[in-house]
This record gives sequence, structure tokens and C-alpha cells, in this order.
Amino acid sequence: MLFTSIGCGVRSFPLILCFLAGLASATGFAPLGAWPVTLACVALLMHLVHAAPNRKAALLRGWLFGLGHFILGLNWIAHAFTFQDAMPAWLGYGAVLLLSVYLAVFPAVAGGLAWRWGTEAGVEPAKSNRLSQAKSRDVDALLRPSTTLGTNGISGSVLPYILFFASAWIATEMLRATLFTGFAWNPMGVAMVPAGLLPDLARWIGTYGLSGIVILAAGSLWLLAQRHWRIAAPLLAIFLLLGFLPKGAPDPATGRPLVHVVQPNIGQETKYDPAQDARNFAKLARLSGNPGAAPRLILWPEAAVPEFLDEDFRARTRIAALLGPADILLTGGTKRHARRTIKGDYIEEVTVGARNSMFALDARGRLLHRYDKSHLVPYGEYLPMRPLLSAIGLSRLVPGDVDFWPGPGPLSYALHGFGTVGAQICYEIVFSGEVVDRAHRPDFLFNPSNDAWFGSWGPPQHLAQARMRAIEEGIPVIRSTPTGISAVVDADGRVIASIPHHLAGAIDARLPPPHPPTMFARFGNTLAWLLAIILAGLGVAMRRRAR
Repeated sequence: MLFTSIGCGVRSFPLILCFLAGLASATGFAPLGAWPVTLACVALLMHLVHAAPNRKAALLRGWLFGLGHFILGLNWIAHAFTFQDAMPAWLGYGAVLLLSVYLAVFPAVAGGLAWRWGTEAGVEPAKSNRLSQAKSRDVDALLRPSTTLGTNGISGSVLPYILFFASAWIATEMLRATLFTGFAWNPMGVAMVPAGLLPDLARWIGTYGLSGIVILAAGSLWLLAQRHWRIAAPLLAIFLLLGFLPKGAPDPATGRPLVHVVQPNIGQETKYDPAQDARNFAKLARLSGNPGAAPRLILWPEAAVPEFLDEDFRARTRIAALLGPADILLTGGTKRHARRTIKGDYIEEVTVGARNSMFALDARGRLLHRYDKSHLVPYGEYLPMRPLLSAIGLSRLVPGDVDFWPGPGPLSYALHGFGTVGAQICYEIVFSGEVVDRAHRPDFLFNPSNDAWFGSWGPPQHLAQARMRAIEEGIPVIRSTPTGISAVVDADGRVIASIPHHLAGAIDARLPPPHPPTMFARFGNTLAWLLAIILAGLGVAMRRRAR
């Protein structure tokens, strides 16, 4: 009955079904974590694209799935528009829609490529025209199992299609993370992180490779729905075995350095209000605790201090008073760039740019290091095509009249008594393969973030992606945010300690040890590209053998 209903839906409302499947698929990501729904929805998408009568229809079905997927999954972006006055808050919903219209192109291309190279109608359009028409008239036939596994059966037709779909999905996700500065939020593999399923594979093939494995799992579910038991059951058994393999115990952190992670619960509505500066600093100071016998690494969130620390000695002295003799504090702040011009008897100073930075301070108020964020958020930290867009009333979301400038990229910094730290500020952490200085591998990553913009869906999604970076690189990740979710994540991606959303508090923990470099840490996303090529090659070989 279920299969018959789906068949009727495919015949009568395939486009609506694609959009609804895309909407539902987003529930597999944090905070809902309904990953079985995501697998089922991707399986339905594969069926709908396979049943498409032509390439144009396949592209449209993939695009509608992506549109629904991103509209729901990225709803948190609209929340950011409520914290600024330069643009109306309702524009946030338009921004989500427009961004989703663009991002949906990537699932569309994946579906179109899979249809073109993985279906008989796509490979031999002239010979299979009648077959394509028959598919659109009688979709129920696709839901009945094949009687053989030969040329006209599952191995000759559907398995190559599934392989091409997974290969194309990997490639298009990587392109999505690259084109136009990239938007790598929520690759399909990240849906498996909250459930603890399959993410360990990311240490071998990376997040995008893991996304391809998720597509293969959905394809196996599709085969199972068509009652191709002999093929689907062993494949699903392999995925379940990989997903539920027992994980080893966390590496002991005995004798490791102490970290003290602060979450002050300072909302976006008060963060940039000068009248609240003293109160906000008092929260940070209180939650930073008192110095003890052992050295502490204290971590504050992104943009935790409003002062320009490299210019303001009094601000550094005030912070240094909170530290013990061997303590070090890492905090988010802003580096200002000014142009100075001599005009008669005075010097005119004009701020021309800024950098979103992480500063390291010691107990004497000295600046030990400064890291400048490299991967900036378009429309958030800078306004592309500023002369044009500002003329029509658009502005960036972060307050200020000048744009942020990008830094040089991932760097590592030695902290006496605490090892080597790499920094990735907020959004940067979502870019797989781009978070570590590979020539100087750090012992851990610090991810100061400001998730106060992003409602209730953005922060848990951000944490899930930070956990994936820990798995890929084999190094711990520490997150400090104003309103949550702050966390200490070990090198296996496990959350050792965390502070929930919208709660003030502090984490005292031992810094988890790093693992030896993983396969991904050595070769990066080359491995995901290699997996995509292998899957496509297998698909080509199977089609040729079937002929």
C-alpha cells in the first residue's frame, strides 16, 4: 500500500513530493536529529529523479528537493536580521529563500548527472524514449522487484545509478563549499554526527566522502523499498555494522593542561551596546574564576571585548588582573586598521578596515599572538559590491561602517605550558580540510564563536560541524560562545563537556590529547575526490558489463 501510494504521488505530484521530501530531509540535522527521515527522503529523491522522463525534469526535481532542504535547514539565518536596524527584519526570510534558491542548484546538478549517466534513458536517450514515457505512465513498475540480476535487472540499471548519484553528490557538495567563497554548512554527512553513526569514517575520507556514504545508504534503502533483498540487505547490514561499531574509551587526560571555557550568556541585543560594556565584562570576569596553583588556559568567545586590545593598555591590564602567573587567556576581539593624515597641527585618523581576531594574553598583559579570521561571512562581516548594494539600502549584519578584512589563513601558535593552538573563528570551522596549518599541526583547535545571532537551530548545527573537524583532523576542538553551545570536544568528536544554549557558566576540564595525524589530516579532500572518481568508475564499469 505504501509503495502504491508513493507511485501515485510520483505520477500525480512529483514536484510537490520533491519539495516536501527536501523539507523533511532537513530534520535529520541538529537540533532534531531525525536521521532515519533524512535517509528515507534521500531514497525518495533518488526514486523521483530516476523516474524523471528527461534530464530537465531530473534537474528540476533535484532543485526542488534542495530548495525545501535549505529553506528549513537554514531558517536560523532569518533570526540574524532581528538584531540590526539598517534593514527590516522581514528581509531575513527573503534572504533564506534567495540563498536556498541558489544552494538548491547543487542537488539539482547531482540529480541531473546521476540521471544522465546512471539511467538507461540518460545514457541512450534515443533508444530509451519509449522506456522513459513508460516510466512516467507506470511508475508502479519501478516499485516491483526485478526478476533477475542481469542486464535488465538491478545490477544492470539501478546500481550504477546509485553509484553515480553518490559520486555526483560528493562533487557538488565540494563545489558548494568552494564557489563564490563557498557555503559549506550542513553537508549531508553531518546529519550522522548527533546520532554517532558513521562519522568515524570521516577520519579516512572526510566529511564530503562521508556524504557519499550516506547517499549509498539511502540508495540501499531505496533498493530495500523495491524488495531487492539480495542486494539491499547486505549493503544495509554493512552500513549498520559501520555505524554501530563500539567506540574505544576516551584517551586519558590525566596530567594534561587545564582549560577553563567561559560562556557569559551575553545576548546579541546587548553585546554591542556601549552602555552594557561594564556589565558584560563583569560577567566574563566572574565566570573566569580565581587563579589556582595549576596554570589555566582561559577561553572567551568571539568579540568578547569591545576594546582594541593591541591599542588599549588599560584594557589589557584589566584582563591580566584576572589571571594567575602562568595563566594564558584566549579571547575574541577586533583589530582596527586606520589611515592617519597630518592636517596642520593635528593628525586625522580614519578607520578604513578591521579584522575579526583572536588574541592571546598573559598575566602581564602582553599580547602573545593574534590570529585574524580568514574565511569571512559575506553580508555578515563584509558587503560584496558595497557601492552598489549600499546604494539600495543593504548593509552587513555586524554593526560598523567599515568591512572586515581577511587574514592569511590557518596558523598555529605555541602557548607555553599548553602546547600548540590553531584558531578558527566562528564560521571558519565548517570548511572541511581548511582549518589546520598542515606544516605546523596544532595540538588542538580553538573555535571562538558568536552564535547569539542564530536562534535555536544554528548553534547545535555549528557544534556538529565542529565535532566533524575534530574527527577528520584527529585533534580536540574547544568552543567558547556568548550564549552557547560552548563545548570541549575530544579528538574522536565526543563532547566531553558542554554548556547548554542560553545558560551562563564555565567548563573546567583537562585538555584532551590529540591523535596521530589521520589519513584525512595527511591528504585532505583529495580522498573525497578519489572516492567520487572510484564510485563513478564503478558505475561506468557496471553499465559496460551489463551491455
